[in-house]
Amino acid sequence: MNIRDATQADLAAIVEIYNSTIPYQTVTGDLEPVTVDSRLNWFLGHSPSKRPLWVVEVGDRIVAWLGFQSFYGRPAYDTTAELSIYVSPDYRRKGIGRMLLQQAIGRSPAFGIKTLLGFIFADNEPSLFLFEQFGFQRWGYLPKVAEFGKTERDLVIMGLRLNGGS
Repeated sequence: MNIRDATQADLAAIVEIYNSTIPYQTVTGDLEPVTVDSRLNWFLGHSPSKRPLWVVEVGDRIVAWLGFQSFYGRPAYDTTAELSIYVSPDYRRKGIGRMLLQQAIGRSPAFGIKTLLGFIFADNEPSLFLFEQFGFQRWGYLPKVAEFGKTERDLVIMGLRLNGGS
């Protein structure tokens, strides 16, 4: 298993993994699959030195990814990043998310990050549990902010202040 910075050639695999979560309606707010073209600007917004996008390879197959995203888009929030973790269906519950989150926490100070956030639907208990195992706390709760047909979902904001950030 190898974690590396994503390249544009990886974007199709990244999109495929992302789209695999949409039918569950517990991981992302998208209702329809996204396209590689629609995610190109998002991909280009990542930088290996500040807001990386990592992929996990097993053999020659990309099986997961983690992205750092700037929070709120204002300069005062430069030391805060939102994390997104997506794992291919065949590789879920095998410790890959844990490995990615651990690496993200450990490497965040090198990217100038002092605070990490995760935005997780309240009924996504496996993801909430994963983040809590690494010391993330529930910093916010937004009731019924997402609608999937007739189902409304609550959103939990998980936060972690890293060592070195007072």
